[in-house]
Amino acid sequence: MAFSIESLRAQHCVPRKGKDAGLDAAGIADALAVLPGWERTADGGGIRKEFRFPDYFRTMAFVNAVASIAHREDHHPDLEVHYDRCVVHYSTHDVGGLSLNDVICAARVEDIRAA
Repeated sequence: MAFSIESLRAQHCVPRKGKDAGLDAAGIADALAVLPGWERTADGGGIRKEFRFPDYFRTMAFVNAVASIAHREDHHPDLEVHYDRCVVHYSTHDVGGLSLNDVICAARVEDIRAA
């Protein structure tokens, strides 16, 4: 399964359940290759990226933009919010790891930073 950032941006999340709906190791590696700065979580069951900002206002603006994506895609990350940074964690509980939904949303979060 080969990904491009454009192919991820063109897709939308759909419900995914069960281990068979998860990404395999090759799919995860392919996705991370096109998602700059994203990495596997320590437990290997998700992906994460830390975003830094000059102040709390910009951090919160980013958090609100991520929330908007989560609402539209009906796929919600875990967020660690601090004064000058936000760590975004994606995983799909219903598949017990990573799914295509996680990398679709990560690509959309990258679009926020590009704006």
